[in-house]
Amino acid sequence: MSQAVSLDFEFASPVERVWRALTDSDMLAKWVMSNDFKPVVGHKFQFRTEPTGWWNGIIDCEVLVVDEPHTLSYTWVSGNENTTVTWTLKNEGAVTRLFMEQSGFSSATPARAGAEHGWKRMVGELTKLLEA
Repeated sequence: MSQAVSLDFEFASPVERVWRALTDSDMLAKWVMSNDFKPVVGHKFQFRTEPTGWWNGIIDCEVLVVDEPHTLSYTWVSGNENTTVTWTLKNEGAVTRLFMEQSGFSSATPARAGAEHGWKRMVGELTKLLEA
């Protein structure tokens, strides 16, 4: 049975600015990691960070859905885990709601808990970026 990370955030930024932070490669690099992302369905890209003793620091991805400024989805393949990340944005007046789900974790892995911790930390960086 697969497991998922589901997170819900609110930002006092316009939905277009949040969308740009999710889809602009330079902005993504400031809160996730360096990348060669393009918001084009079928585009294969990588997130890259410093390797560790147990991980090569590379996440292989492919864009699945681009529905500006509502939904962005891509695969997230790292180690033995092949998951899908989906961002859903909703404009609620002066607030943008951002829902994130990373689905497809195998049940016998600690990766889900690590992903949840990692996304919360990264979205903290996104908050700083949007407030700058």
